[in-house]
Amino acid sequence: MDEEVKKEAKEVQQTIIPVDSMKEVKVSEEELFSVLKMISPGTNLRAGLDGILKAGKGALIAVENQFLEPLIDGGFKINCRFTAQKLVELSKMDGAIVLSQDIKKINYANVLLTPDSVTKTSETGTRHKAAERTAKQTGGLVIAISERKNEINLFYKNIKHYLKETNELLRKVNEHIQLLEKQKELFEHYIDRLNKMELRNTPSLSQAILVVQKGIIIQKISRDIRKHMIELGNEGTLLKTRFKEILSGVEKETNLVVKDYTKLNLKKSKLLLDGLTYDEILDRENIYKILGYSGQKKADVIKGWRLLSKTSLHEEEIAKLVVEAGNFGKIIEGEIEFARVLGQEKAELFKGDLEKIKILSFVS
Repeated sequence: MDEEVKKEAKEVQQTIIPVDSMKEVKVSEEELFSVLKMISPGTNLRAGLDGILKAGKGALIAVENQFLEPLIDGGFKINCRFTAQKLVELSKMDGAIVLSQDIKKINYANVLLTPDSVTKTSETGTRHKAAERTAKQTGGLVIAISERKNEINLFYKNIKHYLKETNELLRKVNEHIQLLEKQKELFEHYIDRLNKMELRNTPSLSQAILVVQKGIIIQKISRDIRKHMIELGNEGTLLKTRFKEILSGVEKETNLVVKDYTKLNLKKSKLLLDGLTYDEILDRENIYKILGYSGQKKADVIKGWRLLSKTSLHEEEIAKLVVEAGNFGKIIEGEIEFARVLGQEKAELFKGDLEKIKILSFVS
């Protein structure tokens, strides 16, 4: 590329994305996951990266986007189909390798990446400095492989992610899933006790708090595991099935408990609960406050959304019943005329559903 043209392109790029502007950019969870999928075990790119490590080589690999070209200096244009073997062979040269945005082609090899030195970096090695600065300046993905440390680091926008080995990931995910299983057992135990109390028309706020605590903890742990699952790619297929089984129904049940017991509203309470750290979740006082209980920590009546959702009633019918009754106690005690609210046929079906729930709850 002609030097004048290159200088002009670089100036244009810095106008669009000012140097170091990526430091304030927040990378969403889904955005990070999409990047991790690109390099998960079973992909051609991951095979190439592992091949470079196995060969005892280092590498600097950038994925092309509209802002990268002004930072490319020297080297030569390849423009060939991507294969893991070609990537390994090209890594034997000192310069950086540039891949197409869809990772289907190798566009350049042995190039020098020239991000602006004003861009802040916490890295020390030349290769990693270039990787972090390029990722920040272009808002793209750059991969640095260290032959000395025998590790792969991803730089995307303003974040750095260490790529763990598959065996290390499998061990970590297994440990987390075992922890989840124990938490799920406690969650189901607390739900069972809450069912019995509510069906006896003796709702317990303290029992509901236990359910909410476990439910939120399970969801929080699951978010940590999800990232590792995506990193595992095809290697984690069986673990993903086990993971889904554990999570089944937890979020819905937790939300309905919150909906029944909160003095605020579900959306606000859920938002506040999601923002708690592990330590804050374990402090019951935080849960009481989020549900709107500051003085008397007792729920004399509840709406009944959770147990009513286990019947054949649709959401609109449950809403009618809750509004008509005012609280779940009147529904359990049969103090309202179901046929008037639901119609004769639906009312008979609903009564049968309630009896089944009572039987199942008290025999378990």
